[in-house]
Parts: sequence; C-alpha cells; structure tokens
Amino acid sequence: MRKTVVKKKGPPSKKPSSKGKAATLRGSGPPRKKKGGPLRSKKPGRNQIAQARKQPAPVTAGKRKALRPNAPAEASAPAAAPSAAAPAPAERPDAARPRALEIAQAGLDKKAEDVLVLDVRGLTSYADYFVLMTADSDRQAGAIADGVDERLKAQGATKVGVEGYESGRWILVDYGDVVAHVFSREARGFYDLEGLWADAPRFQVQS
Repeated sequence: MRKTVVKKKGPPSKKPSSKGKAATLRGSGPPRKKKGGPLRSKKPGRNQIAQARKQPAPVTAGKRKALRPNAPAEASAPAAAPSAAAPAPAERPDAARPRALEIAQAGLDKKAEDVLVLDVRGLTSYADYFVLMTADSDRQAGAIADGVDERLKAQGATKVGVEGYESGRWILVDYGDVVAHVFSREARGFYDLEGLWADAPRFQVQS
C-alpha cells in the first residue's frame, strides 16, 4: 500500500511585487556614477602633499608687520678724537679778600665782637665779601665804622657809600667788592644775614 503524505497548509506566502524587487535591486546594486567622469577621492595624494610642503606658508597680517624691513638707521656722526685736556685757567688774584681782612681787623681794633667774613662770590653780583660785626652800643657802632674808614683810606681805598650812620643800629659801609656791616646785637639777630646767606662760605676773625 502506498502511504499518502498530507502536506499541512501554512499561511499563504506573499509574493514580492515587481516594485519591491526593483527597490531591492536598486539598494543592493553598485552606486551609480555621476556624470562628469569617475569619482575621485578627496584625500590628496603623496605628490600633492610633497608639493604643498615645498610651497611657503601664507603670510598673515601679523607676520607682514614683523617682516617689514626696519628703517635705515641714521648715520651717526663720527666720534670726535679725544682732545688733550685744556690747561686750567690761572686763578684770578683775589684782591677783595685782603681788603675784607683789613676791615675785620679794623673792627677788632675798636672792640667789635663776633667778626665774621662771608664769601658771597658767585652768589651776588654787587660784592665779593661781607664783613659782619657787633657793637655794644650805637656810639661804639659809629666808632667801629670810623675806624674802618680811616684804616682803608690809609691804604688808598675809597668807600662807595655809607648808610645807617645816624641811627647806629645797622651801619653799612660799602667799598664795592667788600661791604662792612656793623650791627647792634638786636639788629644782627633780627636781620640774620648769616641765615639769609647760609650757602656762603664763612670764617671767623679773631684778634
């Protein structure tokens, strides 16, 4: 006896449509070539890389500033040859200093106190020396001024002018390059010529 095989019927299989086949074929097939020639790779070849390395890098604005040539330096004047040191000028004879000392000594002869000589050369244009003296009274101040005048007149010096002789508080006897100042104690402290001419070199004269 022949055995009959009964096939079980499954769910009906759906046949792919022609449209599905076309879509499948399109997706699985090789990519189409665009018009204009074969596809080219975007990566540069070795030759292109070598040529790029040989070319100089582009110059930016900042580099342009640095690459600008510097302005030509001004031609400096040739250095002068060292000249021999000029001889120091001979010192001028200081005729005013002996006169100042004579005035100071004349004041000491008349009992003047605190006799001080100020060297005002270079500090004022109307005198070289000031001689400051102190008298105990107006009468003594007049006697000191007279003694100075007599001594200088004996040496041939002539006074330019006299001021304050009447009061005796501050008698000024002007000899041009040397000026004698005879003060009372109060007037000398009040006018303070030593402080006003603090930059002047000075020396005390004693008998």
